[in-house]
Amino acid sequence: MPYRYEIRLSGSGGQGLIIAGVILAEAAGIYDGKYVCQTQAYGPEARGGASKAEVVISDVEIDYPKAMRPDVLLALNQKALDSYYADLKPGGLIVVDRTLVTDLPMEDAVALPFTKIAREQLGKEMVANIVALGALARLTGAVTPEALEQAVLARVPPGTADLNQQALAAGIQLAKAAADLQRK
Repeated sequence: MPYRYEIRLSGSGGQGLIIAGVILAEAAGIYDGKYVCQTQAYGPEARGGASKAEVVISDVEIDYPKAMRPDVLLALNQKALDSYYADLKPGGLIVVDRTLVTDLPMEDAVALPFTKIAREQLGKEMVANIVALGALARLTGAVTPEALEQAVLARVPPGTADLNQQALAAGIQLAKAAADLQRK
């Protein structure tokens, strides 16, 4: 049976989820050599409205571009988690921003403080999406860290490469620490 891995990134407009989806898709497709499809949906509001990006990764051509039963749900706010949790594949992984999500639907959801790390350690809340991508890559293995870093550096605005590399590294480290804690 062919490999098909579905990831849904969700939150609000302004949290950088669309660009995060594009970066994740480029990491998988361009740098890791997988088949990939990325779709997006967002409300008419510039900021604050619902936003989601979906990335489907496969080792064969993709016949349907949307996530039907995501293997992974990344939710950067409570409303996104509440809206998309029911679509998750049984046994799927939920990753949330602990800074903005307080009510978890299952015990084994991974809650990490993406926004807090971006704000307090990196000084720029706007890189919370990159922190989340680093954690997501580490937790799922959907893309290699090297491919993700290349994709991030190819997409970020000039002059922000160092900040985004730090954000990516912070996310990877955050997920590593969470995984180490779970093993104990």
